[in-house]
Order: sequence, then structure tokens, then C-alpha cells
Amino acid sequence: MGVRSAYWEQVRASGFRLPDDRPLDDLTTELVEMLGDPDPHTRQGIAYPVLSTWISEGVYDDLLAGFGDGISEGLFTGLGEDGTDSVLRRSYSASLLASAIMRDHVARVVHSDAIFRWGDRAASWFVRERDLRGYIEGRGWAAAVAHGADLIGALARSPHFGKLELTVLLDVVADRLLTPTRYRFVHGEDDRLALAIMAVLHRNTLGIDVLEPWVERLATGLVPPPVKDGDPPPEWPTPTAGNTAAFLRALHLQLALGVQGYPTPQDAALFANPPHVRADLLLVLIRVLRSSQPHLFAQPRR
Repeated sequence: MGVRSAYWEQVRASGFRLPDDRPLDDLTTELVEMLGDPDPHTRQGIAYPVLSTWISEGVYDDLLAGFGDGISEGLFTGLGEDGTDSVLRRSYSASLLASAIMRDHVARVVHSDAIFRWGDRAASWFVRERDLRGYIEGRGWAAAVAHGADLIGALARSPHFGKLELTVLLDVVADRLLTPTRYRFVHGEDDRLALAIMAVLHRNTLGIDVLEPWVERLATGLVPPPVKDGDPPPEWPTPTAGNTAAFLRALHLQLALGVQGYPTPQDAALFANPPHVRADLLLVLIRVLRSSQPHLFAQPRR
């Protein structure tokens, strides 16, 4: 075990207590670098839990705006690459940025301008991310879609975000789902994306006049492309169509059953009651899901 590894193992064994033998800036720089380490223990067992613990405990409260700006730069490290280790830095930067936003929700230590700036960077990264692998053998979790969904959900909870910003989050999720990809969601990404949208809905800011066209836009991704005479039918559903359908089913289920079990008082209050649009949006989702599988779901009798 190297000197650096032994040092951080001691921090880990202490319950992630902040060491007093080195400046916080130096510790943070080293941990942020470790976020992109291909070794899952270094990344997931040390760097991420140490930083997220320090965020939640208020270690960075006086520095949170600068911390978030620095972390958000990691969203663009190697952006556009697919199948390389650079996705690890991007994905875990997204997860930590979500933690910083959630900390501000509790402590209110960041100006709206910073949250808007982080939201812009999050949206730009999430739509442009191409490496959508979940679990990588030998590397552990990459999970860019799941972590991106958590980031969208954190932004949706932020009191700095109003109707305009929440509408943009809807479009970001739709763009992410409808962007062609070769990856199928097999690690619960559809549920995480649906939960992010549930946070938007529970803000009770957007009406069915905004939500119905958004669902209809997603429904366009469920229609098979036309086939020319004599051509063999293409693969269907494509990964993109399958991911979109899985998301709509997950959203329908969460909206029907409700979500619960969140540890923070803020989440408990947010999800305490169904969103105001629940009944209307359920009807829209049912109609779209029926239409997408006419051979499977019976159409309502007139």
C-alpha cells in the first residue's frame, strides 16, 4: 500500500473526519483527482464518500460556490469519448455537484447565479454524454445516466429554480432519452430519471399544459421508422426507443404509487402529498403507453 493510500485509509477508518495536518485545498485537489481513478475502491470507497461527507457536514459551506465551480469542470473532462475511463471523472463529478446543490438546499449558502451556472453546465454535459455504461467490469460503477438523473433531481429541488428552469429540466431529460445511443438501460437508470421528474412534478409549478406536450414529444421516440418496400425491418425497439418506453413506464408507476423513504426533512416535505397534476398526467401517460403497444394494451371502449 502506497503512502497516499495509507493516508486515505486512515481518513476512511476515522469515519471521514477532516484531517488537521494538511490544508483543505490540498486535500480537496487530491480527492478530486481520485474521482477519475479506474480503481473502484479509490474512487467509490475513498474519494467520493470523503467529499460527499464533507459537503453534507458543512466543511465547504464557506467555499461551496467555488467548490461547485471546480467540480463542474470535471463534467467536461474527455466529453465526447465513449468506452474510455474518462467517463468516471465526469460521472462522479455530476454526483458530487448534486451533493453540493442539496447542501445549499439545507444551508442556503450559495447565490442563485452559481446554481444557474451549475444547471447550465449540467444540462450541457448530460445531453452530450455518449458513454452510458452502467457497471464496468474491473472499473465498478460508471453510471453517468443515473448520476446525471440525480443531478437533475437535485436541481429540481432547488428553491432557486422556478417555472422556466424546471421546464428546461424537462427538456434536458427528453433530449437525453431521445438522443440515439447504442446502450440500453439495464441498471435502473429509467427509475432514477423518473424520480428526477417526480421532483419536478412535486414542486407544483408546471401545469398539464406544459407536461402533456412534453410527454407527446417523448412518445415520438416510440414510433418505429418507416420501412421501404423490399427492405428488411430494422431492429426494434432500438436502445433509444426501449429506454424511452422504460422511462415512461417508470414515471407512470412512481406517479401512481407515490415515492417515499427519503432521509432528509426537505424530501419528506416535498414528497408528502401527490403533485397537483397527478390525475391529469396519469391519463396522458396511460394514453401514450397504450398507443405505443396497441397489440398488448386494450384500448378504452367508446
